[in-house]
Amino acid sequence: MSPHILSAAGVALVLDGSGPGLPRVLHFGARLGPVAGSALEPVLASLTPAPPLLPAQGDGWYGRPGLSGGRAGEHWPVRWSLDRLDVTATPGAGGTVTVAASDARAGLALESELAMDARGLVTMRHTVTNTAASPYRLEGLTCSLPVPPRAGELLDFTGRWAMEKAPQRRAFGFGVWSRESRRGRTGHDGTGLLVAGTGGFGFRSGEVWGVHAGWSGNHLHHAERLPEGPALLAAGELLEPGEVVLAQGESYRTPRVFFTWSGGGLDEASGRLHDHLRAEGPLPVRPVTLNNWEATYFDHGLDRLLELAERAAAAGIERFVLDDGWFRHRRDDRAGLGDWYVDEDVWPDGLHPLADRVRKLGMQFGLWFEPEMVNPDSDLAREHPDWILGHAERLPPPQRNQQVLDVARPQAYAYLLERLDTLVGEYALDYIKWDHNRDIAEPVHDGAPGVHAQTEAAYRLIDELRRRHPGLEIESCSSGGARVDYGILARTDRVWTSDSNDALDRQAIQRWTGLLVPPERLGCHVGAPKDHGSGRRLPLAFRAATALFGHMGVEWDLTSASEAELQELATWIALHKRLRPVLHAGRVVRADHPDPSALLHGVVTPEGSVFAFVQLTTRLAIGPDPLRLPGLDPAASYDVRVAGPLPEGAGLPGWTAAPVRLPGSVLGEIGLPAPTLRPASALVIEVERA
Repeated sequence: MSPHILSAAGVALVLDGSGPGLPRVLHFGARLGPVAGSALEPVLASLTPAPPLLPAQGDGWYGRPGLSGGRAGEHWPVRWSLDRLDVTATPGAGGTVTVAASDARAGLALESELAMDARGLVTMRHTVTNTAASPYRLEGLTCSLPVPPRAGELLDFTGRWAMEKAPQRRAFGFGVWSRESRRGRTGHDGTGLLVAGTGGFGFRSGEVWGVHAGWSGNHLHHAERLPEGPALLAAGELLEPGEVVLAQGESYRTPRVFFTWSGGGLDEASGRLHDHLRAEGPLPVRPVTLNNWEATYFDHGLDRLLELAERAAAAGIERFVLDDGWFRHRRDDRAGLGDWYVDEDVWPDGLHPLADRVRKLGMQFGLWFEPEMVNPDSDLAREHPDWILGHAERLPPPQRNQQVLDVARPQAYAYLLERLDTLVGEYALDYIKWDHNRDIAEPVHDGAPGVHAQTEAAYRLIDELRRRHPGLEIESCSSGGARVDYGILARTDRVWTSDSNDALDRQAIQRWTGLLVPPERLGCHVGAPKDHGSGRRLPLAFRAATALFGHMGVEWDLTSASEAELQELATWIALHKRLRPVLHAGRVVRADHPDPSALLHGVVTPEGSVFAFVQLTTRLAIGPDPLRLPGLDPAASYDVRVAGPLPEGAGLPGWTAAPVRLPGSVLGEIGLPAPTLRPASALVIEVERA
């Protein structure tokens, strides 16, 4: 059997399905041109054998197995026999592969799905079924693809609350580099994307391979290289012992796992992922959003909130979101969570006086919920202590004065759906900020580990709520960016990138979270002059320029702002609205700028583009490096101008005073003379095709 080739957007995947075992991916990387599979046979036959789609020792793979599990009192290694291989390939447009395999002696059947979309992104998932009479305890099932020997470096990400997506690089040597999350959610330290690449790869250079598990519960990503030669990237759900036990005829399906490749650095690989999220069609216009959390916290005095709404509307804000504190007994974070009824003492007329005024001011109205959590000091916990996710005889350790609600319990699920459905309907909510503020520890559901069931139940709850209210938008927040993955993004409209509104920290957080998430889905807010978390004071121009390159919002008590500040904020919001068609539809580019104290990034479309030159800290060298604008058409001419207010105290070159027209080749290779900026300053540059 000749190898099968899937190809699209400069990417090729070559699959050997000759059997008798599972197919092997012989190549995942650059397109091979107009070549038939049969012509590849002499070359591919001489290569080090690649591991199959689900590697095992019986296939000559002595690393981590793709499938692990067993039956009580019996151990029989699985060796798959290929039953069916269906390949549908359209040259230049990708294709699909469906594999059916079985091992009658082991009592298992397998179905694997592999697809390449028109943008060259590869997705994979496996389904294993128990065909024997005795139960099968599944311990792990991952999706993997091989990477070649030249992939000698690894990039992954770690982090903590208010400091997500910190990059870390290392050599891709022999053995396993594994990133595992047992937090019951994606986690602040969840890598999100695990990347292997050629030495020194950057945003615009080098060959890279990346993998992402689209799952919001416990998960793993790992890279492994054996001395015999093969190496691979893998990802999937991380299962606890006894979490998935399959009776005869029952199946388990992995989350969808995403693989991306680029021959020109991280930006191209990231672009394939962005295109996947955008493939279902463009989102509605992303309204500039004010969230009242850092403005008022638990102070829900109606007069104060109405004044805040008035000032928000005057600044051009388009959506007002009432955060934590509106429901029964919720005067601080120690009580009331789970009692999803409007607090009659604080809101004797319900939320209608606020919601009605917000809409008369021309804004949408949204509300904060944390459905998957409960305070022990709540009516819900007192009436239904058995709804807490944990063992009845010993509760898990508390975090943030709260426990986790067992959403997979039918009664708890029904309660949440009724409450959310009722409130969304009564107040005609446009938007929900859906929070998840703690890790899940010691979860016990029906006597077994409960993260898998909890995650699927949360997905069902969101899906059903959106089915009942098709126009409702939902933001995924998890104490900031602790639930950012393609499982949650398949059913929500944006993520809250971080609980840090410190614009200096946000520059890095947004830069690296943006590898997975396009700008229109990244919540990016203008915080207060003195950041509530770090205590750092930063100028409004820098805070606004940082929020400009995402789904822009405000998290600031505007009743304390001066008229000059409100006018400046209104100017930045108007600029965001004008540039929104580019910012929320274009290709994200990040220059490999030589100065470590500065960043240069942008969003590019064929007609117009927007860039930001950001000075983070004091520059060591005297003269700034030229601004080489990436991603432009070298054969086109462009008009270049400054967009938005000029930063204070800057040494500005002549082109910032009046527009200039230059070829894309000059802008990309020679660049613009750079301004000399103070630390924590940014210059926004608009580039329009002439």
